[in-house]
Amino acid sequence: MIAVALLGVATPSLASQTPPTQQPPTTTPAVPPPTTQTPPAQTPPPSTPPTTTPAKPADPPTTDPPDKDRVFGVLPNYTTVTGSDTAPPITSKDAFKMAALDSFDPFVYPLFGFIAEVAQVRHDPPEWGGGMKGYSKRYGAAFADNTICSLVTTGLMPSLLKQDPRYYQGRAHGFLPRLGYAAKSSVVTRSRTTGHKEFNASEIGGTLIVASVGNLYYPANEHNVPDTLTRWAMQAMWDTVANELKEFWPDIKKKLHHQ
Repeated sequence: MIAVALLGVATPSLASQTPPTQQPPTTTPAVPPPTTQTPPAQTPPPSTPPTTTPAKPADPPTTDPPDKDRVFGVLPNYTTVTGSDTAPPITSKDAFKMAALDSFDPFVYPLFGFIAEVAQVRHDPPEWGGGMKGYSKRYGAAFADNTICSLVTTGLMPSLLKQDPRYYQGRAHGFLPRLGYAAKSSVVTRSRTTGHKEFNASEIGGTLIVASVGNLYYPANEHNVPDTLTRWAMQAMWDTVANELKEFWPDIKKKLHHQ
């Protein structure tokens, strides 16, 4: 009995003493070594050529007539050459361009109105009468005379005869020599090919053509030789007056600016 009791006491203690559980060793996971990532090679951007502004080509030389200083600030003065005797050669295209500029310059239209008004007051020609109808005929005649004269004496005739229609201002000194030089320019001009002085057939012959063409629009009783020659002389006189103004305009302008 004692043995059984001892066995009963000993059994629970043996049962409580279970062998310790074998824990598996904890293994630390292997940390891979840090990888150094090499950045991909960057392709350099294509080299951009420096931007350079292309040089502006030089303007081709031209002999187009410039807009000259207007006489009294109004009258066109495209055919005047000032300064030295050396001037760019003129072509037929240049001559016709100067003729067109003189003919259709905006300031010539009031001038035609003034000429027509003077003729209206004088009743010249009397066949056109008075009133607006007579004034319009006189205005048309003034416009036709000036336009045809410029186109013929500055454009057509100088191109056919190879003459220079320009006026060379300031080639004489002293009042009387300059006065005579301007008047002589109506009958003496320069050759376009040689530059030598010669008879101004472009002016003399051209104004005669203009006077003859006037028989197309002047009254019928003026279609005769005396009236045609009178118109020719008047046209030549006004062209000579224009040369005098071109010659002395720089002096007049200087006087006006000093007043």
